[in-house]
Amino acid sequence: MDMNFREQVYKAVQKIPEGKVSTYGAVAAYIGRPHASRMVGCQLHFNNDPERVPCYRVVFKDGSLSPAFAFGGVVVQRAMLEADGVEFTPDGKVKEEYIIREL
Repeated sequence: MDMNFREQVYKAVQKIPEGKVSTYGAVAAYIGRPHASRMVGCQLHFNNDPERVPCYRVVFKDGSLSPAFAFGGVVVQRAMLEADGVEFTPDGKVKEEYIIREL
């Protein structure tokens, strides 16, 4: 039986290691739905277990954080990423060396 879309998204996000992030588009491409980055974001917004599915490790393609982060917005997401060891540029974007472009 095929996994549903949400399960596919969650399994992909679980592959992002501590200290790294990936993008909505990379997650979408990994699960075979390269044009579904917004749908990926929607599924992650409803994630109720960020320890099991680290949705905070998914960012926009330019490295910026989502203002709609479900667990407290940009400030909380950034703090969680910094606790993982992720570094940011002066304008608040994740530094490129921390972004996994292909899962």
